[in-house]
Amino acid sequence: MGDLPDAGEGKRGVDGHLGYLLRQAAHAHRQHVEQRLGNLGLTLPQFSVLTMLAAYPGHSSADLARLALVTPQTMSVIVANLLKAGLIVRTPHRVHGRIQTIALTDAGEAMIKAAKKRVYALEAEMLADLAPETQAAIRRWLTRIAQPETK
Repeated sequence: MGDLPDAGEGKRGVDGHLGYLLRQAAHAHRQHVEQRLGNLGLTLPQFSVLTMLAAYPGHSSADLARLALVTPQTMSVIVANLLKAGLIVRTPHRVHGRIQTIALTDAGEAMIKAAKKRVYALEAEMLADLAPETQAAIRRWLTRIAQPETK
């Protein structure tokens, strides 16, 4: 048996299957983000949830699971850890008392501000050698492939 190829080589490179390359890139992105967020004590899924809460405050755990692309069970763990860290607070929904809405605390606002600086700097590094038109095309393409198909 031969040696396994590194990322960028063989089928892990430009001749690779698109789905695999997307997964490989997502995995590398997660590792890089978690390195940047490590000393803040934040994981990429926690960062995603805080980002979604900053953009769309006052939603339920189920809503956040859909926005952050995780299962409801995973979201329960994330919410519990963010509550314990004092970064979020839950309050009963104004109309549906059994539903709890989630919002950032002041500490959560400060955390997401610090985390965004690090993550956005990483993203700028990732895109640095691409022209703005190419960056825009990549964003449009990624958005398009994530949208549900219309029939």
